[in-house]
Amino acid sequence: MSERKTFWPVECEAGEPDLLVCMSCLNEVFKRKVPMPDCPACHGVSTYEAFTLEAIRDWGTDPLIEKAVRANAEVEQPVPSTPALGLELPAE
Repeated sequence: MSERKTFWPVECEAGEPDLLVCMSCLNEVFKRKVPMPDCPACHGVSTYEAFTLEAIRDWGTDPLIEKAVRANAEVEQPVPSTPALGLELPAE
């Protein structure tokens, strides 16, 4: 049975770099999220830095650039919002 990876969302303002690269192994990149509890490749913890796709193309290896292009193309899934307890409005 395969283990499903969970992620911490990372908020990025418009125009800020949003591709997070593991600086321990330089082999993993994720868009606006980081895996928890650690990097799936090297198991480094809290080792992510944000870069733009252009910056990764300048210094990254071919496999890292390919991963960054795939991550950058991912459609962001909206986080489902749950109503606060006791604050639901009655139907009219």
